[in-house]
Amino acid sequence: MKAIPVAVQMFTLRDESEKDFAGTLKKVAELGYDGVEFAGYGGLSAAEVRTLLDELGLKAASSHVPLDELKTNLAQVIEDQKTLGSKFVVCPYLLPDQRSEEDYRALIALLNEAGETCRQEGITLCYHNHDFELDRLSDGRTALEAIFDDTDSKNVKAEFDVYWLTKAGERPIDWLRRYNGRTPLVHLKDMTTDEEQFFAELGTGGVDLDEVLAAGEESNVEWWIVEQDMTRKSPFESIEISINYLKTKLPHLTGN
Repeated sequence: MKAIPVAVQMFTLRDESEKDFAGTLKKVAELGYDGVEFAGYGGLSAAEVRTLLDELGLKAASSHVPLDELKTNLAQVIEDQKTLGSKFVVCPYLLPDQRSEEDYRALIALLNEAGETCRQEGITLCYHNHDFELDRLSDGRTALEAIFDDTDSKNVKAEFDVYWLTKAGERPIDWLRRYNGRTPLVHLKDMTTDEEQFFAELGTGGVDLDEVLAAGEESNVEWWIVEQDMTRKSPFESIEISINYLKTKLPHLTGN
């Protein structure tokens, strides 16, 4: 079984990072994570963050970068990834006023163009979904299908989020298979089995994580990324429960 490394999305630890960015990274390393996916750099330069990562033995899996940054500051975004040692940059979210069919057409064009620029620089652009992209367009396709069907597979890859796919009534494994080889990043999340469908620590909810993890190698997944948008425990406790669950599933995390 391929040893696919595991990162944590730092948005999960946003409050902790605001208080002590370096200390938060240190705790992530101590819990056994291989790397981190950034959502901002704690007010530090990319070079300063790289120094911290190297000191702690962590890797930069990828960076979530707002759409406006991809539009207006792509050269710096790419340079930062090179400094961090990250191969992936991710478009993470569309605001509610960016979700019309016209908006999606403009997004597809932008992703194609930015993705080609990134690829030429050795960086891969990915798109991260929520549940709203599973709404249907006038041609009957979901917005998520349109995004991946209408962009060049060489320029735009997927970061599928298994929680949001499940919440939208989809099976994450179906999306991994449909876009096989185009899913280098996967957000691992769980969901409570009650009506609230709240974010849950891995292994404590109803998302079929086993079949997703089993498909990692054939789908050419390069990073599993743990994220919990909101927690009812402390975020550190939540990510510890999640990594401990993954240690029972992924032998490389325990050195076995």
